[in-house]
Amino acid sequence: MSEININKKRLADIFVKLVKIDSPSRHEGMVAEFIKTWFKKNVPSSCVLEDESQPETGSDTGNLIIKIPGNIQAPAIFFNAHMDTVEPGRNIRPLFENGMFKTDGTTILGSDDKAAIAIMMEAALCLQEQKVEHGPFEILLTTCEEIGLLGAKALDPSLLDSKAGLALDTEDPDSVINRAPAAIRFHININGLAAHAGLNPEKGISAIKVAAYAIDRAPQGKLDQETTCNIGLIKGGTATNIVPDLVQVDGEVRSHNEDRLKEVQDQIVACFYKAARHYKKDQAATHPYVATTVEDDYPLMNVPENHPLTIALLTAGRRLGRNLKIEMTGGGSDANILNKKGLTTLIVGIGMHKVHTTEEFIRLADMKKSCDLMVETLQAWHKG
Repeated sequence: MSEININKKRLADIFVKLVKIDSPSRHEGMVAEFIKTWFKKNVPSSCVLEDESQPETGSDTGNLIIKIPGNIQAPAIFFNAHMDTVEPGRNIRPLFENGMFKTDGTTILGSDDKAAIAIMMEAALCLQEQKVEHGPFEILLTTCEEIGLLGAKALDPSLLDSKAGLALDTEDPDSVINRAPAAIRFHININGLAAHAGLNPEKGISAIKVAAYAIDRAPQGKLDQETTCNIGLIKGGTATNIVPDLVQVDGEVRSHNEDRLKEVQDQIVACFYKAARHYKKDQAATHPYVATTVEDDYPLMNVPENHPLTIALLTAGRRLGRNLKIEMTGGGSDANILNKKGLTTLIVGIGMHKVHTTEEFIRLADMKKSCDLMVETLQAWHKG
């Protein structure tokens, strides 16, 4: 176990400063500038890079890559978090009571994922101050994670020296996520025929009726232990006295099995085509008809339990007297994208709870535990 003392008060101060800086998705510029300035001042040996991802993400800043040299020769490792937060995330007023951070209830807290950034900053400073022996590591901070993992998708992986690392972006500080599903999103337009609903409704074809027929027959919910499907958005119609001629339906499928993912995707689309055929008045009719678009959202993530990164992380946990749990998740994150880009990534928890709500909270003790684990993993990765 490494000899390092985490400064909990300073960790808390860094976190408070971060969450007070507004950084909703595509507006991470101010928090990025704070982080760049902080590292240049407090860890002068670091090299702070900003990539050129803005044109692809629409953010006012690029992803940040902070390279911190080691004092021993060893392969580099990275630690990942995202700089953006969800709404309501402006003018956050953090409160600290009974060892726990929360807000006044009008906004989120932003521990997702600024607690992770604070943990990385404090760890880097402790390593420097206490002259702990370690190899090189990198801190990768992405933009626009909350709106589609856009920063990670736009990242050029050749900018990093490391090929493996940890994403600090889930709840339980004793959780290690090595499996996450692939996901697709589908967008379906149902085109009916408009008509006056009071004078001649029989001349129209209700796109809402067609959509309802399809949605009722489409697979939804938890389909098996590895697969989920959800129709989450529906939009259509123009007025109560007009038979609606257009409905838009959006949804997603997630699965840990790529063949199953494609199978459910095809089942969904087939339901809408069958509904259109069901409401055709004759075989020669052009309406109703369906137009579908399916797009990949994020790829499958599956890091083997015998991978050197997994072994280093579990070793670090044991050295700290903690029994880390290897788990799978139903959610997607930057880690899905990074793994696909050849950067082996595991997800670890930092103690955040009720994220994306105004009841969000995090305990300082859990942040300290995560900081300890980051440093210990660095040691295990470099020394074995």
